[in-house]
Parts: sequence; C-alpha cells; structure tokens
Amino acid sequence: GARAYPSHEELLAGEELDALYVCVPPFAHGPPEHAAIDAGLPLFVEKPVAIDLPTANAIAERVQAADLVTAVGYHWRYLDTVEQAAALLKGNPARLVTGSWLDKVPPPAWWVRRDRSGGQTIEQSTHVLDLIRHLAGEVSEVYAVEATAEHPRIPEADVADVSSATLRFADGAIGSLSSSCLLRSKHRAGLEIIAEGVAISLSEADIVVDTGDGPERREAEADAKTAVDRDFIDAVLGRENRIRVPYAEALETHHLACAIVRSASEGRPVKLTEDLVSG
Repeated sequence: GARAYPSHEELLAGEELDALYVCVPPFAHGPPEHAAIDAGLPLFVEKPVAIDLPTANAIAERVQAADLVTAVGYHWRYLDTVEQAAALLKGNPARLVTGSWLDKVPPPAWWVRRDRSGGQTIEQSTHVLDLIRHLAGEVSEVYAVEATAEHPRIPEADVADVSSATLRFADGAIGSLSSSCLLRSKHRAGLEIIAEGVAISLSEADIVVDTGDGPERREAEADAKTAVDRDFIDAVLGRENRIRVPYAEALETHHLACAIVRSASEGRPVKLTEDLVSG
C-alpha cells in the first residue's frame, strides 16, 4: 500500500516523514542522505555507507552537527551468537582472527563494476569487517592483494575474483580476510577467532565453540534483521536508544574496508592513520 516515487526529492516533497531509510546501491549514496539531513530526518542507511570515503565523511560530519538519530544495517551485531562470542572474549582478547566471504556474484548488474559497487570488500565483506572490529578491536594496519581472471566470466566485470588481506590490530593481534565471488553459491561467510584456550567459529547462522572438550554448535536464535529495525524505530520514537551501529561507528568499518582496497590497489601496507581521502 505504500506510494512509490521516482526520486528521493519527490518523496521528501510529497510526504510528511518521521524518518528515512536509504537503501540504495553504494554508488547512489550521498544525495539522499544530504537531503534527509536538510529535512532534519533520522536516517537508517544500508551498508556500505558509500562507495568511497569522501562521501561517507561528508555525511558523517553533517549527521554529527545536526545530532540526528542514525543507524546502519550491520545486523550481525544483533545476533545472540555474536553476544555469546563477545562474552567469551571478555577479559580474554582475540589473538588470531580469520574472516572470509566466499560466495557467488550477486544478481544486481551494478555489483560487478568497481565504480558502482566498490568491489566485494566494500560491498559484501564489510559485514565480516564490522564483526572483526566489534569482537577483536581496531585494526591499525592492513596489507592486501587481489586477482582477477584475464577473461572474466562476465565481460563487463572489473571487480576482483579473489582477494586476501592481512590485518594487524592495535593491541598486537593479527588476522586476515579472504573474499571471492567465483562460486555458484555461498560457501562461507563468517569469522574464526582464536583466544587463550578457546576457538570460536561464527556465521550468520550459528556459532561453534571449542574450549578443549570438543566443538559445541548452537544455531542463532535472534531475528537480527528485525532487531536492527526495532532499535532504530524505538530511538526515532524517543524511547531508549539501543542502536548498536550509528553512522559514526559504521564509518570506522568503511574506513577499514577502504584501507584494504587502497592497499590492494597500491601494492603496499596501509596504516589506518593515513589520509585515505587524498593520500
């Protein structure tokens, strides 16, 4: 029963809104968010927050200045299995982190074009990067490589077929992220964490924990996609703000993804303290 509009400008002019969901491809971020900020509207933004850092930084600055309620769709943080992992790591920090997103090419035509999607690390593996930051802490340096077939299966594709990044954390832990879109279906999207005396394997579907007596698996029970919406709506209504990933927090994950892309492009380690916009 919702009315459709051909543009966000016409939507904002034609309706009295309480909040705005910006669910657009990576390349389309920017104008809708700025228009919503101009209108003083709370924002729920689909990940990734942009295709690049300048766009995301500009939005973040205006959101902070306007003191708007914001949320970004990193719904994995709402999984009860992720909460379990966080509890296991409390006081026993991660020392080795291995993330992966090994999957197929998604259906949208824009996904295979780097200037539209930003590539797999920015558009897809960002979920894993957000979980890495949430559970293992901040990354200080990355080194990444990527490869693409000389004759891609999809002629117009220019995103990498495979990529791998090494991560160094601020607290001395190390990790990696591997991504591929060469498969016919999703093989693995998740995270393995090693801490003192415990191994944790996480996906959107389940958690496997091994403390030395053999692995114990538990399926995720929380409806994370509903929970991320519920917290945003409650905050907009003036109830308790339980939002786990506001825009400023999502920007840090996007910063990490962009650092990995920069490293692969330039063939060198990249520190997260570098100016990734102009440097």
